[in-house]
Amino acid sequence: MTGRLQEKNGNWYLILNTYDSTGKRKLKWISTGLPVKGNKKRAEKLLQDAIREHDQQEGLATSDITFADYIRVWLQYVQRKVDSVTYQGYLALANVHLLPYFDGKGNKLQELTREQIQAYIDEKAHNGRCDGKGGLSYSSMKLHKNIINQTCNLAVQKKLLFKSPCEFILLPQAKKLEYSFYTSEQMQQLFEVTKNDPMHNLIRITALYGLRRSEVLGIKWNSINFDSDMLTIKHTVCKVTTVVEKDKTKNASSHRSFPLLPEAKAVFERIKVEQEQNAQVFGQDYHKSDYVFTWNDGRPFSPDYVSQHFAHLLKKHELPHIRFHELRHSCASILISMGFTLKDIQEWLGHSDIKMTANIYSHLDVERKKSMAERLSEKLA
Repeated sequence: MTGRLQEKNGNWYLILNTYDSTGKRKLKWISTGLPVKGNKKRAEKLLQDAIREHDQQEGLATSDITFADYIRVWLQYVQRKVDSVTYQGYLALANVHLLPYFDGKGNKLQELTREQIQAYIDEKAHNGRCDGKGGLSYSSMKLHKNIINQTCNLAVQKKLLFKSPCEFILLPQAKKLEYSFYTSEQMQQLFEVTKNDPMHNLIRITALYGLRRSEVLGIKWNSINFDSDMLTIKHTVCKVTTVVEKDKTKNASSHRSFPLLPEAKAVFERIKVEQEQNAQVFGQDYHKSDYVFTWNDGRPFSPDYVSQHFAHLLKKHELPHIRFHELRHSCASILISMGFTLKDIQEWLGHSDIKMTANIYSHLDVERKKSMAERLSEKLA
């Protein structure tokens, strides 16, 4: 615990920075009864004594708390510091994996060791999937380690631990992900076979702009400027344990604007007319929202439905299987084949770091560089 001295009405007061069981900071004022003049050193000693006594009492009160229970304390603490989607992700991961495991082990917070944490990481890396089909991925395990690390850091901050036991924890080796892409011909075929499906317009816009699922579902009418012909990506709709609407994108670079392509403008204008007609048909039963991609009664498409129905469409029409997110990869692949650079792709997709763009698409950029080399060779021959 920390504290400071404060002058009030001519006397010294101690102000202690305490925290409740949820991690919320509270100020505790204690009168020393000492006049300000000539008593600063005595007041400072009283402050140090009060801090030492509080820390000893807190240590005794929490010495038996289990690591699982302190994860619960951390969840309450962090809920006030992160957005709802991030918190829902933390909560779901803790409820499914961390809490059942550490409740079962009964590890005390103050006795937690690096070996016990490593045992958890190793167990989940080999047998962590809920469907029983093996272990969790490197990226998933990074999230697990992050929660454990933040929980231990909070305990260090509150002087419940002298040092975090999270040093030198080893994660499973990251496997290189394999991405699937559609060619422009396959994309045209997809557009053709889905032209009578409720998700047809959503698929076209996703592929045209290489949007994330959360971004295309988050498009609202106020995102579209028909006068200046601009589409701005500034809202998202995500699903963790519940559907969450966010008035912000994944990161600052994800907030971006596109020229409203003639084809896209025509799509949006048709949807606008259809929504106005549907509102008249459904009357009071119409769900009013500002979202573009909705059912006939105005209810927005859910993230889960989009992914599941997309997979169903591909199977129904015997098209090569790709994930809905790989429409985004396909857009990037087609742009690269047209001669655009990785920097162009980074800006179009809204990646925060060009390293991410390069990790996914650099192998596709080889053909462009080969063509450049051949043309340069012809010039210099």
